Amino acid sequence: MSSKFLGKSLAQLNEEMGITPDISVLTGAERVVVKPIPIVQISPNPDQPRKTFNDNELNDLAESIKEKGVLVPIILRSVQNKSYLYEIVAGERRYRAAQRAGLSEIPALVKSLDDKNAAEIALIENVQRENLNPIEEAEGFRNLMEKHQYSLEEVSKLIGKSVSYIRNLMRINSLPESVKQLIKEGKISASHARTIAVSENPEQLAHDIINNNMSVAETQKQVKNASRSKNSRNFVKNTLDAQYVSKIESKLSKRFGLDVKLREKRGGAGQFIISFDNRIQMEDLINKLSK
Repeated sequence: MSSKFLGKSLAQLNEEMGITPDISVLTGAERVVVKPIPIVQISPNPDQPRKTFNDNELNDLAESIKEKGVLVPIILRSVQNKSYLYEIVAGERRYRAAQRAGLSEIPALVKSLDDKNAAEIALIENVQRENLNPIEEAEGFRNLMEKHQYSLEEVSKLIGKSVSYIRNLMRINSLPESVKQLIKEGKISASHARTIAVSENPEQLAHDIINNNMSVAETQKQVKNASRSKNSRNFVKNTLDAQYVSKIESKLSKRFGLDVKLREKRGGAGQFIISFDNRIQMEDLINKLSK
């Protein structure tokens, strides 16, 4: 590896690039080494939680990279059936800045990861580094829950934030695109967004917040006195208590002798996931369900 990647203290690395996931946690028993990967062989992850990149910040980082190199390796995984191509798991900002800096290759850790593991690492890295805007964070949570069958409690444990925080933030997903754009631009805060997400006319309220410089408390008062969104009310009404979900899972697990998980979705929909280890357990489950 080039000497431009060496000789920096951990404090200097963090100051330069921010905190990244603990490599020892990500590698597990797998032996992974940092190696230079040609940039032309790398592509972004379409499910990357972070969608917006500040142009000025990228230019600043590109200038730093020209001077000092890439101090913290990005994390990649091989593209299926194309071993010479790689997809970014974590570090797209560094990748983009390296492109601007004119680098032909970038230091990377290449990991063997499935879609679920890649989504976990990408979300953890971005949430920990506080690079996501509220829209991106909410979409990241929804991606884990809908594509990878995570429960609210599992997402909570994964990222270290409360169930209520995740549930409230995910309400933002129901807002009109015009309001989401205002959030991305920083014209209204995440707290304002969560408040107006339960209202019947969030667009009007969003413009009232901007035009009248309304505080969150003032917004809450206005929402309380206005009509509430039927969809939002249904979502809250149908969200099961975590203790009740655990009780259901325990009861069914005991009944079938297998691990059972309840995955609740918006509006009262959901699914039960029953896991078995072998064909014998599968046949036994089929017999019990048939009865």
